[in-house]
Amino acid sequence: MQTIAIVNQKGGVGKSTTAVNLGAGLTRQGKKVLLIDADGQANLTEMLGWQQPDELSPTLATLLEQIIADRPISPQDGILHHKEGMDLMPANIELSGLEVSLVNTMSRETVLRTYLSEVKRSYDYILIDCSPSLGMLTLNALTAADKVIIPVQSHYLPVKGLEQLLKTVSKVQRQLNGNLQISGILITMVEGRTNFSKDISQLVRQAYGRDIHVFETEIPRGIKAAEMSAEGASIFAFEPRSAVASAYEQFTKEVLQHEKCREKHSDCQLR
Repeated sequence: MQTIAIVNQKGGVGKSTTAVNLGAGLTRQGKKVLLIDADGQANLTEMLGWQQPDELSPTLATLLEQIIADRPISPQDGILHHKEGMDLMPANIELSGLEVSLVNTMSRETVLRTYLSEVKRSYDYILIDCSPSLGMLTLNALTAADKVIIPVQSHYLPVKGLEQLLKTVSKVQRQLNGNLQISGILITMVEGRTNFSKDISQLVRQAYGRDIHVFETEIPRGIKAAEMSAEGASIFAFEPRSAVASAYEQFTKEVLQHEKCREKHSDCQLR
């Protein structure tokens, strides 16, 4: 079982979209997948069709509160089953309040890891959609994860913001989770015909490619996020013949290929 945190402290880079479509892609490849919405804004929950997240109970906040209070939980509590085959642990606004209380909690960085230890036996992959911050919930996700995928919008400012995120990942590796690895950087929202997007892609690969895997697949701009969310569907169900669907299918295969390579060679880097 692999736990992958999808992280970038910059909002609007495609984290939730990547979580939905990678989850659906892995499911299409025969994998059992749990998606975890670790963002109080509940974008992932809404994208998968639960448009009133504040009416859901229990949610991730409920279960983490039980763990903090040292009360037992059932592995299936709160898990929702999506029509495309993947499961979801939803979030709502209560998660934002929980993040504040985590500050004063014993072993505060490991609460999410404790929860995952209860559910991971049922899945091949757990994907954590993180909030656009480097707060306590994101630290919990990094502490619980085996791998990190970093979506980066094809734009200069998000690229510059990578430095802070990489420092945080490095700190977590040293102090909280020595097994954490960066699976790679995923370039998103690419305007394929513009020199600007090509320049950004080249910039990312030159700046980070020597030390960090940069996925060959690039996700083109084109997802009608509002319409997709209204349907509660992945891109494979919403626009299966689109360039975006093709890109996410290729990205899923690249993630699986990279994983196989890592299993054989711990220093594996696919180019």
